Amino acid sequence: MGSSVDFIYWLDRDMSHKILMCLDDPSDLVRISCVSRSWRHFVIGNGLCKQLCLRMFPQLSRASCVAELNKSGAKEPEVGSSSSMEWQALEKDHRVYAYLARACTSFGIVGCIGETIGASSTDNFPEESIDNTLEARDIINGRASYWSSKGQRNPGVPETLTYKLVCPICVIMEISVHPFEAFFQPGNPIYSAKSVRIKMGHPNPSLDASADGKYVWTYISPEFPMAQENELQKFKLPEPVLCIGGILQIELLGRIQRQEMDNLFYICVSHVKVVGRPLSPAFGIEIREPSSGTFVLKCDQLAKCPTQPAFSNEVQAISPDYVQRRLRDFQQIVTMLRENVVQVVEEYDWDEEDEVDDFEEAYAL
Repeated sequence: MGSSVDFIYWLDRDMSHKILMCLDDPSDLVRISCVSRSWRHFVIGNGLCKQLCLRMFPQLSRASCVAELNKSGAKEPEVGSSSSMEWQALEKDHRVYAYLARACTSFGIVGCIGETIGASSTDNFPEESIDNTLEARDIINGRASYWSSKGQRNPGVPETLTYKLVCPICVIMEISVHPFEAFFQPGNPIYSAKSVRIKMGHPNPSLDASADGKYVWTYISPEFPMAQENELQKFKLPEPVLCIGGILQIELLGRIQRQEMDNLFYICVSHVKVVGRPLSPAFGIEIREPSSGTFVLKCDQLAKCPTQPAFSNEVQAISPDYVQRRLRDFQQIVTMLRENVVQVVEEYDWDEEDEVDDFEEAYAL
């Protein structure tokens, strides 16, 4: 015990680096940096927390720098002391990336869709708009709720559904899509796609951007085959993805089902769900160069972040059509309640003695 050896002193830098990078839990790196001054210097000086985050989320390679918000008690570097300024920059990176690594694995898992942006095509607007995909129910007020593409003779024509997430930076783990079964058509056909692909990125602020270049995609998933079944189908990403910019697009590739009425191919979706960890307000981004996707990663460790689900994927749409549907639902509920109350009042023969006896028995219990 008395002759214990610090391996960082005895091993060369590369070997020590390989040993410590075998750790995959950010909490372990933070604990190691608290063991001794030499270990702390090694962890911070070699940017191990940043390297761990880059290994977890390659999308962070586009972060040009980090910025701390509401940071109190920071010491100003000495004038002309380049080594002091460099060390403070390394310490800042260590704090931000250590907190980010913990946030990406511990913040609450919730539905991450904030609102709809648009669909590549819509057959009947607004009755069959993309807004319907935020509602988990297939039928609302006796009417089918779903999005439908326009019909195509070519089954290879793709479609896209684009959404804005609840915040500009989220960890996304899985996406679920529910193909629509047309129960009002002969044979109950299911208008699913052959496969889906997920894109994530941020808006392109360039004024001369074409329709195809409206967004800069920083992540594109592999294709996931979709079953022609009336159920919510989950597509788990190979690894959790850090969505930088808060835009998510679902590509629906290939058409399977023709509509008997016009003999055209359609894709219809009743519900879409995106599951992940929102990182705001603890973290934010500032896009520096949209074409390359470089950004500044902002961190506010004083911000209060929810550990329990604070967002619901089912009630995020804010379009007028969505509000009108909710209002109709509410009016229908109120009408039903009124009818039931009137029926109870008319049918029940009120007896004051019975009422007094019930009251006394309740309080006697």
